[in-house]
Amino acid sequence: MTAVHGGVLGSVYLAGSSPVHRLEPHLKLVAVLGFALVVVATPVHAPWAWAAYGGYLVLALLAAAVAGVRPARLARGLAIEAPFVLFALLLPFVAQGPRVEVAGLALSGSGLVAAGGLLAKATLSVLAAVVLSATTEPRALLTGLERLRLPALLVQILMFMIRYADVVGGELHRMRVARESRGFMGRNLSALRVLGPAAGSLFVRSYERGERVHLAMLSRGYTGRMPGAPVTAVPARAWLTALALPLGAAAVLATGLLLG
Repeated sequence: MTAVHGGVLGSVYLAGSSPVHRLEPHLKLVAVLGFALVVVATPVHAPWAWAAYGGYLVLALLAAAVAGVRPARLARGLAIEAPFVLFALLLPFVAQGPRVEVAGLALSGSGLVAAGGLLAKATLSVLAAVVLSATTEPRALLTGLERLRLPALLVQILMFMIRYADVVGGELHRMRVARESRGFMGRNLSALRVLGPAAGSLFVRSYERGERVHLAMLSRGYTGRMPGAPVTAVPARAWLTALALPLGAAAVLATGLLLG
């Protein structure tokens, strides 16, 4: 039985008790990063590249199945790769090299191969990231980043972004309701005269809120670092479980290189 947490960023997390959910956040981050590096390292022009992509896809879907992430959730997560899709669609038209005819269009052969490789690599990497986000709470991800020695200041910035995304979103919603209650439609360029000052007002309010929060933290003894729980050792079994995904992908890549 799973549940979806609310909030702008927390809504991507699906509560559960699967083996993937129980892994430490920094282990999952290492696993996803390693998997993505192996996928990106796969030669696009190799004759066995698409067989390797198929193997990676099986591994990613197997991880999603173990984690209890349903196909619909994976499909929604893939929406983030829309910019890569647009760029890939342009490659066959702008790339140099011999042309091939596809549906009456003269397209670059090398551009088609590069576009296919780009789409495959982006899709596989995003699938792994979706499994990560669906099985790890946003605050736990920040804890994992901190354990991986990401600069503390950057972790704190990300933490406050997650904390106040809902607050700023609620402020934006109330401003929209106030505009519409006064008859604002916003259907043409003249609406910019209203939306521009509204955006400026939202920025000023957010900036002032940040100053008040900072002063409140200083009054409570903030010295540049946030208090955290003591770090516990991770058993070797957990590392083996987490590294199953990137090691499996590395085995697929090594097989292709040896047989190709």
